[in-house]
Amino acid sequence: MKSKLTILSLALACPAVMFSQQTMQTNTNTNSIETTSMKSDSTRFNSWSVSFGGGIPFMQNADLKSINSGNTLVGYSAYFSIDKALSHSFGLKLQYDRGETRQGYFNTKDAAPANASTTLQVGARTQYDAISLLGDINFSNLLRRVDSKADYRWAIHGYAGAGVLAYRAYQKDEMGQRLMTEKKPFKFNSLFGQAGAGLKYKISNRVDIEGRLMYVYTGDDEFDGGGDQYSAVNRISSHTADNFFNATLGLTINLGKNRPNLMWHDPLDEVYTKIDELETKIDNIKLCKNGDVDNDGVCDDWDRQLDTPAGARVDGSGVALDVDLDGVIDLNDKCVTVPGPVENNGCPLTNTNASNGPVSSDETAISAIEFDLNSDRILPSNTPILNSAVSYINTSNGTYTVIGATDTRGSESYNQALSQRRADNVKQFLITNGVNSSKLDAQGNGKFDLKYPECDPASKCPEWKNRANRRVYFKAK
Repeated sequence: MKSKLTILSLALACPAVMFSQQTMQTNTNTNSIETTSMKSDSTRFNSWSVSFGGGIPFMQNADLKSINSGNTLVGYSAYFSIDKALSHSFGLKLQYDRGETRQGYFNTKDAAPANASTTLQVGARTQYDAISLLGDINFSNLLRRVDSKADYRWAIHGYAGAGVLAYRAYQKDEMGQRLMTEKKPFKFNSLFGQAGAGLKYKISNRVDIEGRLMYVYTGDDEFDGGGDQYSAVNRISSHTADNFFNATLGLTINLGKNRPNLMWHDPLDEVYTKIDELETKIDNIKLCKNGDVDNDGVCDDWDRQLDTPAGARVDGSGVALDVDLDGVIDLNDKCVTVPGPVENNGCPLTNTNASNGPVSSDETAISAIEFDLNSDRILPSNTPILNSAVSYINTSNGTYTVIGATDTRGSESYNQALSQRRADNVKQFLITNGVNSSKLDAQGNGKFDLKYPECDPASKCPEWKNRANRRVYFKAK
């Protein structure tokens, strides 16, 4: 775990060094990780989209309001925008808004002329057009948790920006006898601002649906229906600006080929890629002056076994491990912790299947795959094993149980859930790559299905044994 954290720190802190190393390499494999990671966002993701929708505005800070004394006046609004994602967490919108607010004053006894009735209802409506430039912050990507395993289909966005506003306002006077008009054309000094938040749901790579609530600051005291020269109603209280809320529901159409939009890209994917690249580079570093003939990680200068079979785990002196000392190295031993004759692949002639006993020979019919600590992510290094499992299962007539297991760290309930997720992920990988789902089911055995039972607690064993316990294997039914 400590080495993982070190690699993660290097991946985040040294992007310039990594990029310089990548550009110096001559790579003819177009399917390699490095080629993929060097592609620009413009080719890997869509970054343009258009949004449109409609809703209801409510005048909130004005002399004439949409909600007052139990009465509600409902207007309408619509918007259209052209959107550009500049990164996975920030973008820009050029937006056009059109709508009509409806507002009134429902207790005008003090503001009415002397000969008016004691209570009057004064109504107004304002038709507006607005053009603005908005900044778009994707808070879900900006604050995304490293340990989040949720399906990324919801996102919270924040918006803020400014633009120019034009409107036509109509208001009846206190006696309800005539229609007064205010007009304000588009001009440089007709500035307004708006800010708010939206909740998006990803329907597909092409379409998102969004609910949005914006607060619009007009900067104009006559927006609600007329100036002092037209009506005493507008002098009920002194405001520096008439402002309103605008609640909308709309769609976003992502443009370009059928790839994810950059705003839906999980930035942690890049971190995982960098970690895998660094692990590969570290594994390929040669620290031995006189070489390592059998490539077991132990330099020939102190390697006591120079012909270790490929893939075998070794001790500090380069000797292949044989835990049960039965003469069959662990690489070839189908019952690693129980002695058995060589002719029976290291298993006793009568095998047992106790819950913490020797591993069933079914487990080794298809190689097990291992997982990082507290993770259900299938590592790229396991892909060849899983591809072989696809071929093996497809050519066999049997059905199989995909069994997940963990090491002994953590609670029983946590490990049970983690082992089930590991089994489910591997099962889904096999189905996605061509295995008939009727031939598979998944089962999590938690921390009670150990390949090395002596590793309870985990502190009693080296990390490679605990890693071997964190596995998914296959069992024929």
